[in-house]
Amino acid sequence: MTSRPNIVIAGRAIDLDHSPFIIAEMSGNHNQSLERALEIVEAAAKAGAHALKIQTYTPDTMTLDLDEREFHISDPNSLWTGTSLYKLYGQAYTPWEWHKSIFERARKHGMIAFSTPFDDTSVDFLEGLNVPCYKIASFENTDIPLIRRVAATGKPIIISTGMATEAELDDTVTAARLAGCKDLILLKCTSTYPATAENTNILTIPHLRDRFKCEVGLSDHTMGVGVSVASVALGATVIEKHFTLSRADGGVDSTFSMEPAEMARLVVETKRAWQSLGEVSYGPTQAEKASIIFRRSLYIVKDLKAGDVLTQEGVRAIRPGLGLSPKHLDDVLGLKVKTDIPRGTALAWDLLERFPSS
Repeated sequence: MTSRPNIVIAGRAIDLDHSPFIIAEMSGNHNQSLERALEIVEAAAKAGAHALKIQTYTPDTMTLDLDEREFHISDPNSLWTGTSLYKLYGQAYTPWEWHKSIFERARKHGMIAFSTPFDDTSVDFLEGLNVPCYKIASFENTDIPLIRRVAATGKPIIISTGMATEAELDDTVTAARLAGCKDLILLKCTSTYPATAENTNILTIPHLRDRFKCEVGLSDHTMGVGVSVASVALGATVIEKHFTLSRADGGVDSTFSMEPAEMARLVVETKRAWQSLGEVSYGPTQAEKASIIFRRSLYIVKDLKAGDVLTQEGVRAIRPGLGLSPKHLDDVLGLKVKTDIPRGTALAWDLLERFPSS
């Protein structure tokens, strides 16, 4: 496979020539415990994730301290109904003083560590920690001032596309590139929690690649690994999944988060999907050549004497494949054999008195 020039984040190439880049999203699954947050890092590394991502905000950088009108979550289908935006973010946010410890633990285990900023102060803070790249969440993909601020760092940007129209994405991508972003990855995303396979529409992934001329992937909120694996067949080079130690432990995002065994399966199966892509190929592969012998071919299936005429009782297409191709059956019927031939002999042209007229 050959892709466009690759993106390199902290030494790891991201393109079609490399296995998918798997991001474990901690989000608020630390349940306000630094010890648990570090355990999540350890579990993600053990499961084989390539990167650990958190989110950098405070309730005050996200919304207002109000619990009324549109600031109160009342959607009965929401996981977070009955609370306010401010209280939700207070429960979910990752304290900024934890960031350094989380990033150091991730790097210790060979993972790339980065975050999603939500305003200028979080970008400034993350720059102080020298993150290698940035993620823009779906709900911020139309925040052009934020996009410009992040792009101005010159670091790779990963942007989730949830809810964005094609025109909105065009504005976002244009703003990012004009502000200095050279390495851009767009992740197809459905901003429901959890998402269903039916509304994920991963056929958008190759369209994103062609339309915006960038690397593409999937921010996957569905359960299981099936959608992520399928996305790799459509050209996804990055897969992001929310991650927790155990859904039974609860937490703001636990319902749609992967557990360690599932993350390990995701790493293995997406790599297998990528390995299976190969290239357009016909004919036996090198590995298949040893199996050609087990094709069908024409064999003498009863003892024959010199001068006997080949009939359907004397020659058949059977395994193995050392005789003439079955396509020659009509050609050889009615011909005489030159010599005595025992049953089980692979039929060859030189065993016949004359070749077919063709």
